[in-house]
Amino acid sequence: MDHLQYLALLAGCVAVTLPLELSGSRVYRRPRRLARAVLPVAAVFVVWDVVAIAAGVWWYNPRYVTGITLPLSLPLEEALFFLVIPVCGVLTLETVRRLAPRRRAPAQEKEDAR
Repeated sequence: MDHLQYLALLAGCVAVTLPLELSGSRVYRRPRRLARAVLPVAAVFVVWDVVAIAAGVWWYNPRYVTGITLPLSLPLEEALFFLVIPVCGVLTLETVRRLAPRRRAPAQEKEDAR
């Protein structure tokens, strides 16, 4: 069962943040905007990972991954990590933005006090 730990962790991240979407954050309902936020960064880190794996800088313990590898020896779980974690982060950020009270800039507060 250890070989499913990485996938289980990613599923847990999605499960914990899914209620944020259901509360009205609308991140999943705007897929183009989400893709523009996540995909460029994910691409950079995928390249970084592939280069590091090829150079022998790091590797993945076969005990904790499924063994499914994408081209260039990238484990499936690692590719999913670069998508799932940023999506969960964007979802959390959008929820905080939606629920947190709006604050005025300090300069504007001074101006309003006059």
